[in-house]
Amino acid sequence: MKTKLTKDLESTLYQYCKEQGSYVVEEVSMPDDKGIVDTLSYQQLRDGQIEWRCYELKVTKSDFHSKAKLSFIGNYNYFVLPQKLFEEVADEIPSHIGVLIYRAFDKKAMEASPQTLVAPGFLTVAKKAQFQELQVDEKQLTSHFVASLFREVDKAKKVEKGLQLYSEDRLYKELKKRQKAGYDVYNPDNNLYDRFIEEIQNDAVTALQDELDARNAEYQELKFQLQKLQQPNLEDKI
Repeated sequence: MKTKLTKDLESTLYQYCKEQGSYVVEEVSMPDDKGIVDTLSYQQLRDGQIEWRCYELKVTKSDFHSKAKLSFIGNYNYFVLPQKLFEEVADEIPSHIGVLIYRAFDKKAMEASPQTLVAPGFLTVAKKAQFQELQVDEKQLTSHFVASLFREVDKAKKVEKGLQLYSEDRLYKELKKRQKAGYDVYNPDNNLYDRFIEEIQNDAVTALQDELDARNAEYQELKFQLQKLQQPNLEDKI
């Protein structure tokens, strides 16, 4: 599971790459069993050349020393670290690897900002990365990059469609699994099922009332029309 700090670094880095004019995607598996890079960016330069940048996000010293493979196969490669962690591991970072330092925005400053901030913090370059030749086949890397982009688009479409993607049987099974967690004897207002049934009942009552009002209005209209038809007959008798 990603920590809040990791997610903050990730979203800030995403905006940073966008501002640099790059296409970017998280968690891209590398060709030739080179691991999974946390964030990969693709940028086309003015001369038509493609520039690949790999970013590894670390938030703790144990995370930094993890045995997970570092996928620094890009033309430029970076660690993305909080300031405190950078100070602790600065001497361990290879000379050709760059470092971006994450700093969170002050909460009061965020609240006072006249514009909605698109990221929880900002990045500064503490150490520039040195250029290296791409360490994998570029066609394969492009294929992996596109596959990861498709994965993210597919996830977004599923979120947009929501529960429409699931069968009634699957939804029922999911509700059954959450039955124990969803029912609290001591806090009835928080009970998932009570709230669900109450809303359904309220919706049903509202729907029935709307139908009754519509039928009553129709009845009154028919009654009025009938009276109009009968009016000339009454005048003839007089």
